[in-house]
Amino acid sequence: MKNIFCYQTFRLIRLTKPPGRHLHKHHQLWTPLTLTDFEAIHRCERSLPKNFNFAADVLEQWSQKEKTGERPVNPALWWVNDKGDEVKWSFRELSSLSRKAANVLTKPCGLQRGDRVALILPRVPEWWLLNVACIRTGIVFMPGTIQLTAKDILYRLRVSRAKCIVASDEVAPAVESIALECPDLKTKLLVSSQTRNGWLSFQELFQLASEEHSCVETGSEEPMAIYFTSGTTGSPKMAQHSQSSLSIGSTLCGRYWLDLKSSDIIWNVSDTGWIKAAIGSVFSSWLYGACVFVHQMVQFDTDTFLDTLTTYPITTLCSPPTAYRMLVQKDLKRYKFKSLRRCMTGGEPLNPEVLEQWRAQTGLELYEGYGQTEVGVICANQKGQEIKPGSMGKRMLPYDVQIIDENGNVLPPGKEGEIALRLKSTRPFCFFSEYVDNPEKTAATVRGEFYVTGDRGVMDSDGYFWYRIGPFEVESALIEHPAVAESAVVSSPDRIRGEVVKAFVVLAAPFKSSNPEKLTLELQDHVKKLTAPYKYPRKVEFVQELPKTVTGKIKRHVLRDQEWGRT
Repeated sequence: MKNIFCYQTFRLIRLTKPPGRHLHKHHQLWTPLTLTDFEAIHRCERSLPKNFNFAADVLEQWSQKEKTGERPVNPALWWVNDKGDEVKWSFRELSSLSRKAANVLTKPCGLQRGDRVALILPRVPEWWLLNVACIRTGIVFMPGTIQLTAKDILYRLRVSRAKCIVASDEVAPAVESIALECPDLKTKLLVSSQTRNGWLSFQELFQLASEEHSCVETGSEEPMAIYFTSGTTGSPKMAQHSQSSLSIGSTLCGRYWLDLKSSDIIWNVSDTGWIKAAIGSVFSSWLYGACVFVHQMVQFDTDTFLDTLTTYPITTLCSPPTAYRMLVQKDLKRYKFKSLRRCMTGGEPLNPEVLEQWRAQTGLELYEGYGQTEVGVICANQKGQEIKPGSMGKRMLPYDVQIIDENGNVLPPGKEGEIALRLKSTRPFCFFSEYVDNPEKTAATVRGEFYVTGDRGVMDSDGYFWYRIGPFEVESALIEHPAVAESAVVSSPDRIRGEVVKAFVVLAAPFKSSNPEKLTLELQDHVKKLTAPYKYPRKVEFVQELPKTVTGKIKRHVLRDQEWGRT
């Protein structure tokens, strides 16, 4: 029998050929990879197979391994909620169920390869099922958080020309309020135990769907997913990923940061609307045959969180720094995490004291990482590396990460600048393809021989990176709001986070009588949409004027000293 390659750990793994698929000659070029084998990485980039589909080339292979007993007895997906409900799917069950879901999308919904679908669901099993179904059919999925407003959803549907939206009860009313303004929207698919007028019921159609479905043979560079991402100016952009960029591109993340094996159970506490959910709870995990654990947990609760870690055999945890900051306020020595061996964090800077407290109370390290929607994980505290508290670690292969100035020159260690990735002769395979219908924005990410992330940082002499939140980025976002005449951003002490971003705001005349609490929330939400969500000012103070020099330059140091009691 012929063999094909499963792109697990970038190593050569021979698996039984499933019916209807053939070996590409390109596969013969794949070779084993080690941390120092840069040539192997370059060969991988040059020899990506012409066709690749994560559902067929990875998930189906794990299904076959389960059938032959080569994979440990471990679910592919293990979902629970606070009501005692539980779902466990093996890879074989995931394969069968995703075929039914694919038939729902292509038959009753009438979707075809290349069509775009907005997928706005909470952490329910159907989110994972529909991700795989879209990959099987070549339909481009566009995840979104259920916190999106009607205005947000309207923008996404219109600019993407989505033909279908898949949503839950939480967002159905918002969708209905704007659906008539979306001429391309043909189908509304509801994931709920209830029915709703004007919506197709996923549950009802799923029960009737056939389990027979042939996975399409998608090109490696064919569109797979679109994530809406913001910059410091303008409307959200559509960052498009290919069939290989997120899936094959997550291999090194799973190996060197998450340190996954097929016997692991990973709990990645991420909203389904963020790319972190795809990287940590779909691609990295399932590339290695690990079990994805999910607790629906509508709202974060420390007691529920800790009870879950003690009740279930979770080996790998990935959670935002805010969660760890709240957890270390508890007496963690009372809890026994029998299986937990590796803990990661990312999404915002981690305070060194939280790392130290977590280590002291649990005996476990916290491995911080940093990434971006467009290019995945860029830096991380990886397996086998020394952890420097406060650092987001060293560069992740295959990236060459540098700190550059505004002219694209590499800065020496210790100098603050922009975090950038050096571009070689070809675009790295794990990069996003483009900002859809926005060639100007796509081109603007390149400065000389570098891709510029838009974030600022410092690299030390050992190659460790340290993140910086630039005040000008937050101020630039604030000034775009009509209520803001002037603003100054500084750091401010915080009991939970150590320090946070605080904005001093001078209001424009028409807004001086506005409700301060309501306006604060509005400004915070405004900054979240124009920058990364963690950069928004946690504190906002409205002032009559800002301290300035005689030449009109804002004295941020005066405000900073005031906040830290150094006046």
